[in-house]
Amino acid sequence: MSSIEHLTGLYLNELSSFPLHVQGMTTIILNKLRLVVGKTLPFKSFKITMGSRSTKSAEHKDNVIKKDSFPDIVFAREVLLLESDAIRNLIDRIDHNFQKAIDVIFACKGRVVVTGIGKAGIIGQKISATLASTGTPSYWVHCSEARHGDLGRIVADDVVLALSNSGETEVVMLLPFVKRIGSTVIAITGNNKSSLAKYSDIVLDIGKIEEPCPLGLAPSASSTAMLALGDALALSLFKKRNLSKEDYALYHPGGDLGRKLLTVEMVMRKNEENPVAHEDIPLLDAIAIMTETPGKPGAVSLVDDKNKLVGFFTDGDLRRHLRDGITFLHCSVKEVMTRSPRVIHAGCLVAEAYKILKEYKIDQLPVVNDTNTPVGIIDVQDLLEVGF
Repeated sequence: MSSIEHLTGLYLNELSSFPLHVQGMTTIILNKLRLVVGKTLPFKSFKITMGSRSTKSAEHKDNVIKKDSFPDIVFAREVLLLESDAIRNLIDRIDHNFQKAIDVIFACKGRVVVTGIGKAGIIGQKISATLASTGTPSYWVHCSEARHGDLGRIVADDVVLALSNSGETEVVMLLPFVKRIGSTVIAITGNNKSSLAKYSDIVLDIGKIEEPCPLGLAPSASSTAMLALGDALALSLFKKRNLSKEDYALYHPGGDLGRKLLTVEMVMRKNEENPVAHEDIPLLDAIAIMTETPGKPGAVSLVDDKNKLVGFFTDGDLRRHLRDGITFLHCSVKEVMTRSPRVIHAGCLVAEAYKILKEYKIDQLPVVNDTNTPVGIIDVQDLLEVGF
């Protein structure tokens, strides 16, 4: 092997294989290797296999770059390869049946009821959650519980999405009752000749999938494919609904995602909690309004005769003026208010309001509409309540 212990000037793409003829030696096949032009690699750093591949299992093994000899790592890579193949093979299965499923769910006046059992049932729960969070009302029903009363949750306007790789699990026993109710049934299965497929209105066939399990039994690649297909359904519907960031935020009020998408209008104080007064009122009256407003926001928006925002007065302004005495308390509020204050529009993100409050070290911010009319007030305490 000394004649090939150092190969230079070659580049092999990781996704390609071709014969390499070495003088005085049999043709050998290099697969899944990368030799960089001008670099020298020792023989032990790559795998050379004599002859050609003859079995599918051999092909999968050769797909794994064996940089070490740990069998668990090698097997783990094979698992990931098989699962990724299961998803990749779904691409060509997205056909008119998938479009029919999208159209039926999009037109659904009820909810998408997802059901299944075992691993398929767990995947169904995730699919249902993804549907619900992206604008398609959905809930999950355990197929065994459905037979003991939960069928009452399903109505004729619903679409039932049933998951079973074999298509012969307990979920099949629900179909006569679901049909009697009048719901449309969409199946996700790996067997388009199964009972589930036979009694469903639309069949989304993931095909026969080889499980990475050493015994070929534990659902893994098949459940991964179901999950990916469910995501394709949910996100296709999400795109079709053309929802805005604000619509999406409505379903995600909690957590970091919700904070990023919340709008000012969702958290601002409005109506009776939004103190507004005319600029000509006495300062003491303005202070009374600030004090008596529910929630005590500690600020008041001041408007002119056309109800346009012209000023803002806060507790902080009051404290600053008190350092010079108390005679100012008998003047009108417009003499001490902050004119042309910083504002934010109701449709802006809360994150933008947070940035303004932090940058200018202020505690309150008036919220205005497109005509500069005050419609709310946002307080730093409101931002704390939503996690900022």
